[in-house]
Amino acid sequence: MSSSDIQTLLLVGMDLPALAKSARNAGYRVFAADFFGDLDLIRACDRYEAVIKQRSGLICERIEDSFNPEVFVKLVKKLLIEDSADGILLSSGLDDSFDVLEELNSLVPIIGNSPETIRRVREKPRFFEELERLGIAYPKSVVVEDLKEAERVAKDFDYPLVLKPVAGFAGVGIRKVESKYSLKRAFKIVSKHGEKVLIQQFIEGVHASVSFVSSSGNVKVLTVNKQLLGMRELGQCEPFGFCGNIVPLNISKSLFRKCEEIAKKLASHFDLRGSNGIDLVITESETPYVIEVNPRFQATLECVEKVLGLNLTQLHIKACIDNSLPKLPTKNLGYCTRLILYAHKRVKVPDLTFFEEARDIPLQGVIIERGEPICSVFAQAKTFKASFKKAIKIAKLIYKSLS
Repeated sequence: MSSSDIQTLLLVGMDLPALAKSARNAGYRVFAADFFGDLDLIRACDRYEAVIKQRSGLICERIEDSFNPEVFVKLVKKLLIEDSADGILLSSGLDDSFDVLEELNSLVPIIGNSPETIRRVREKPRFFEELERLGIAYPKSVVVEDLKEAERVAKDFDYPLVLKPVAGFAGVGIRKVESKYSLKRAFKIVSKHGEKVLIQQFIEGVHASVSFVSSSGNVKVLTVNKQLLGMRELGQCEPFGFCGNIVPLNISKSLFRKCEEIAKKLASHFDLRGSNGIDLVITESETPYVIEVNPRFQATLECVEKVLGLNLTQLHIKACIDNSLPKLPTKNLGYCTRLILYAHKRVKVPDLTFFEEARDIPLQGVIIERGEPICSVFAQAKTFKASFKKAIKIAKLIYKSLS
């Protein structure tokens, strides 16, 4: 099979509008098994099914109440009743749902990393053991199952430390622990998101990500990006909750080479294919600590496309199927910021299509609860600072329009 044989793509995951638009722009028929069912996703798809059924005047369901990975299998089966697809492209949300990934792959082949590859990079502590063998810096990490075990392990850590759900996404449920006296409370919060809890050394530094694409024996780093986490001004209630990106991050050439070397080591060792991301914390001494690998399309997708002038869907498919990677542009087309706006209080959503920079747009009249995502904002500019400032300005205008 060659990339030219691919006609219809089935997108699956939590963050699909940008990927759907990218796939549509690349000339494919687009089906989507989505979570939110936002307006811009619907407009970019030939067919779609969504977990949340948005209705004007009704309260939109909370993510924590509605998210169930197995539901995506049902949505895919429903889409396949009347039609077929040539391959699945994955977005966020299913990285740690290995049985679901296996079942999806049995229905339609995943274009990209196999379910077994995804398991290898997502299973802790196995993943960190591999990083140790590769000589890649990472935070000291231990998985525990109860508070007593957590208290024993924490004695071997220097405070502050971080508690995380072993399986999760978007930074939900992560807590920083400053001392042994706050450990119990943090463990209670984190353990609500899963039976196993990851205790990790806290690394002070810049939260960043690496977007790269790989084929057999070849890796190209597209961008190194700044991650935006826990921004209260954007209504994010979680202290490490994901709020967006700025692409690219201004870094030195030597630091870029370090990130590039990490991407090459990980891609080679785990046989990563297509579009992948690495979450990092970069210290003041320019040491990148690997936090995790996202073995699928990332939240940076639209920003990366705008900055590089490339179509990432096409890039991904050619890398996975034709084993080819194109030349990258030698100069970026400025900077691009994505902000995810969360509700500061319960709000009724107006017509957000009025804002040309808005994405992930809900149905007009939908009621969104406090702390839940409203939409995203994208802003491009010539400088890092100007891009972020422009996005914040648009975000303020959208918040003013809410009732």
